[in-house]
Amino acid sequence: MTDIPILSLIIFLPLVGVISLLFMSSRTTIRWVALIFTVADFLLALLLIVSFDKTTPDMQFRETLEWVPNLGISYSLGVDGISVLFIFLTALLGWVCVLASWQAITTKIKEFMISLLVMQSLMLGVFSALDLFLFYVLWEAMLIPMYLIIGVWGGKNRVYAAFKFFLYTLAGSLLFLVGIIVLYLESGRTFDILTLMASEYSFEIQAWVFFAFLVAFAVKVPMVPVHTWLPDAHVEAPTAGSIILAGVLLKMGAYGFLRFSLPMLPDASLFFAPLILAFSALAIVYGGFLALAQTDLKKLIAYSSVSHMGFVTLGLFTFNSNGVTGAVLQMFNHGITTGALFLVIGLIYERTHTRRIADYGGLMKMIPIYTLFLGLFALASMAVPGTNGFIGEFLVLSGAFGVNIYMGALAIVGAMLAAAYMLKMFRQVALGPVSSFGGKTLWDVDRREVVGLVTLAVLVFWVGFYPKLFLDIVTPTLDNLLVQVHRP
Repeated sequence: MTDIPILSLIIFLPLVGVISLLFMSSRTTIRWVALIFTVADFLLALLLIVSFDKTTPDMQFRETLEWVPNLGISYSLGVDGISVLFIFLTALLGWVCVLASWQAITTKIKEFMISLLVMQSLMLGVFSALDLFLFYVLWEAMLIPMYLIIGVWGGKNRVYAAFKFFLYTLAGSLLFLVGIIVLYLESGRTFDILTLMASEYSFEIQAWVFFAFLVAFAVKVPMVPVHTWLPDAHVEAPTAGSIILAGVLLKMGAYGFLRFSLPMLPDASLFFAPLILAFSALAIVYGGFLALAQTDLKKLIAYSSVSHMGFVTLGLFTFNSNGVTGAVLQMFNHGITTGALFLVIGLIYERTHTRRIADYGGLMKMIPIYTLFLGLFALASMAVPGTNGFIGEFLVLSGAFGVNIYMGALAIVGAMLAAAYMLKMFRQVALGPVSSFGGKTLWDVDRREVVGLVTLAVLVFWVGFYPKLFLDIVTPTLDNLLVQVHRP
């Protein structure tokens, strides 16, 4: 495996799919080719994670080529226990998005699948990049296909939502670029991420760069108060766009904290930790109350993401093993669970063409298999024991209580709110009086839909009952990260 450029294969395989699609016109063929390339990419990602050495925190599967040597820029790739997990998640959700779009996307199908494949390639590149310039280029390039997915194939307010998403994330990224330039100059003009991690900077430099990075990463997470783009983007995006947003893009901000802020700026990270913990606790509770007040299914899940990602940033800035490990596991869990919730909402929207919770009722009697999946993913979002959300949330809470009892108590309130808004939604949608849906006849999930739902359900139970495999992957890397943060 070390002689095979597997990371480059994983990154560029979707682009090969893009080239293939350019020469096709049949809608059915376009769908099948996109599915074949995303499944093949997933199989490569599966091979990567199976071959990954879980006993070391070192970067593995390294690839390095000079790109712009005069500026210290290189095409440098590698993965550790954190990034390999999210490459697997990204590749998994890729083919799930293709299946989710099989019937939902009826116009410009070739262009949509091309945007989807380009998006996947860029996201995989972000998680693999070990050159900060390369990382930034891929980080920024992701905005373009996501902007198109929302702006072209979204709902009636899609242009507004796409522009808002683009402007928020672009504004944060400009400060990110300023911070990158400062680190480049302070470290002897290198963009090598491992070298930047090993370098030492004065507290003044760390503080300014931490603030620049914080703005960029907070928008991506998103943290309160820079979260307002998320509900609009989710509501207007097609189902596949919502799955990508929830499953992968929201992880980019937290991944930035893990990859850059904590190891490169340890003194500033420790100094500003109380502020981040306070904003995280605010996001958990505020997002929970906002979700509880929603009448739109997509907005409910979107605001629940604000609350759930608050658990992630809370865990990251506890700087203890339980909190940080729980945060990373919760990032993965959120991608599975919330991606699945957007998938089931998209499926019912295809049948009813409404997202108003009040329009639903009696789905348990009408489409019982669909309702079973909806109930399962709602329970996982509530972090019920036996589901994937429980172990991650438990670790975050134990880490938070070890640092500040008040932050832990607020997080408990957020967990209670999650149960309230999810149970309220499920009671109305599944158990309420049977709705006529304007006389429409609903059909239960078909084989195509079941494939994606079952795959995500398996991971819900796998992490819920046997999280050791996933914890073994991330623990050496996170232990090494904590050593870097607490270095004298």
